[in-house]
Amino acid sequence: QLVGKKIELLCQRGFGIGADGILYGPLKEGEKMYVRIFNPDGSETEMSGNGVRIFAKYLIDQGYVTQKKFTVYTENGGVEVEALNERATDFRINMGRATFCAGQIPVAGEEREVVNEPFLFKDELYNATCTSVGNPHCIIMMEKVTPEIVQEIGPYVENNEKFPNRMNLQICRVIDPKNIQIEIYERGAGYTQASGTGSCAAVAAAYRLGLVHNCVNVHQPGGIIEVDIEEDGTIYMIGSVGFIAEVSIAESFFA
Repeated sequence: QLVGKKIELLCQRGFGIGADGILYGPLKEGEKMYVRIFNPDGSETEMSGNGVRIFAKYLIDQGYVTQKKFTVYTENGGVEVEALNERATDFRINMGRATFCAGQIPVAGEEREVVNEPFLFKDELYNATCTSVGNPHCIIMMEKVTPEIVQEIGPYVENNEKFPNRMNLQICRVIDPKNIQIEIYERGAGYTQASGTGSCAAVAAAYRLGLVHNCVNVHQPGGIIEVDIEEDGTIYMIGSVGFIAEVSIAESFFA
């Protein structure tokens, strides 16, 4: 059984393989295929956009599914995925709708939509928009975004008392109405180079603020993800997945 400490060691490059998280599955319940998603600190998370895309390729490569369209189930429910090519390297993921309602994210305080609201992080006020796309995100619009800035305020956002389930952070710069740049600090992971849910949350926030169109390329250190928002609010994420290696882990590692 995967336990928090072993997951933490497995994700550390000095002690294990090194990873930004662990996908555990498929866990079958009837015809449904579930995946459990763990952060590098051993905590479990409800959803990972990049994780679902990677897991979808694994299911196809290992022969668990043969169709191009299928559903992967996470702690947050079913996620529709579609392979866009024969090699299963490009995927389109239905990420559902974003909510800005405080109780659903969650953000403490009265029920409201948390849009362009002032928050105190590290003794400085920032206007932030909070949303959930299956997991909670705080987006701060900035004219300049760097790894140093997001790492400086990230711990204060993640563990802020206003966020009872902790919080992911994206600092976001609008390049033009079809392109944004983000830097990411994830709860349970710290600074990370790419996030699928983070990309969707950043686009949803920028779109809500009227800063971008409904089809946006998200530029992040780990690559570019396309995010489309339909008229009914449904968010689709399009991105690629590459196979690296098949690795065997000694059973004694988990003893």
